[in-house]
Amino acid sequence: MQHHDTPAALAAPPAAVSFWQALLFWLKLGCVSFGGPAGQIALMHQELVERRRWISERRFLHALNYCMLLPGPEAQQLATYIGWLMHRSRGGIVAGVLFVLPSLLILIALSWVYIAFGNVPVVAGVFYGIKPAVTAIVLHAAHRIGGRALKNPVLWGIAALSFVAIFALNLPFPLIVAGAAVIGYFGGRIAPDKFKAGGDHGKAGKSYGAALIDDHTPTPPHARFTWAGLLRIGVIGLLLWVLPMGVLTALFGWQHGFTQMGWFFTKAALLTFGGAYAVLPYVYQGAVTHYGWLSATQMIDGLALGETTPGPLIMVVAFVGFVGGYVQASFGPELAFAAGVLAAVLVTWFTFLPSFIFILAGGPLVEATHDDLTFTAPLTAITAAVVGVILNLALFFAYHVLWPSDFAGGFAWIQALIALAAAIALFVFKRNVIHVLAGCALVGLLLKILQH
Repeated sequence: MQHHDTPAALAAPPAAVSFWQALLFWLKLGCVSFGGPAGQIALMHQELVERRRWISERRFLHALNYCMLLPGPEAQQLATYIGWLMHRSRGGIVAGVLFVLPSLLILIALSWVYIAFGNVPVVAGVFYGIKPAVTAIVLHAAHRIGGRALKNPVLWGIAALSFVAIFALNLPFPLIVAGAAVIGYFGGRIAPDKFKAGGDHGKAGKSYGAALIDDHTPTPPHARFTWAGLLRIGVIGLLLWVLPMGVLTALFGWQHGFTQMGWFFTKAALLTFGGAYAVLPYVYQGAVTHYGWLSATQMIDGLALGETTPGPLIMVVAFVGFVGGYVQASFGPELAFAAGVLAAVLVTWFTFLPSFIFILAGGPLVEATHDDLTFTAPLTAITAAVVGVILNLALFFAYHVLWPSDFAGGFAWIQALIALAAAIALFVFKRNVIHVLAGCALVGLLLKILQH
């Protein structure tokens, strides 16, 4: 853990990181990445930019902006991107898979406990404490990203506009991203100073020190763009989709639950602009209303389980798959668990496959642009817009946590106190996200025990 504060230590980049050292880090990240995309990105920034100095702030934000443009879970894609930049395709695949794997295993176990043993008071208690903490974490992430990204009044204006667009006008996230990109593209031509990536980088460079992949580190050979590389990734990606889909259709037929899950979650994966919260209504509509894989109550409980496990929130799809497969009992009642596990794995595969293809195919193009203002100006504007969107998400959380049954139903003052305590721990005492979540989960559990 390189954390030297002496000027000499900061001037020299940290020692090279082996593939196995990185693998251990990605595994740890997969086990502790709570708090939704905003919390996960804040955690990665803390670990990779500030503490370990594996990548500079500017390169980190450049990669993040690309991930924000893509459909799919941006925090998982960012891990894949940085893993790929450091250790080629295998580094990217390991980073991306380990970001999801602990979450998948935990969710399969929790889904089974949930469906086989009814309501879980322990999880209810933990969730009671975690929900208000997540609200504080998202607010803190908006503050941190905003503090770095909003360097001038123009960028503040874009953040404010995006907040109004999503909060008051209810505009879809892809439209807000596209609008910000257009403003950035023309703004970068009219007033280039206002759209330089991250603004004053001298300061950012000094505060964290030299990084392994620094602002001016040349692009490694594997990250350079070639048409052959793009074609190779495209063909492999297509095969990884066509083969399992073909096997499912051959074994079960097109109308079977497994095949339909594969098809439905492929479409969901390509629509998840703006993170899990943007796609949840679509998944709810499909899984509950159209296919009837699970009930509305089960879907809400699944979201609660998704919130309490590490990994991307979109992993709630594993719960949807497990419950759907378990209830349909495609292999007969005695193999209901096996059917549930297979459905959860299939759903996860089809949801995340596009993310890997986008990063491994598009990464070289992005690496070629990190000093080109034509590309960086739209991405700088997108970062500013994302601050507004994250703030909206914090308010959305706060409303659902503090007024659980609408404004008429009264104010949840105990949860408000937990949220306030979490905010003080983060903003004032600069506590680690994981410590805050663990503390709040414990408080929630104790309160639930005392109420019974």
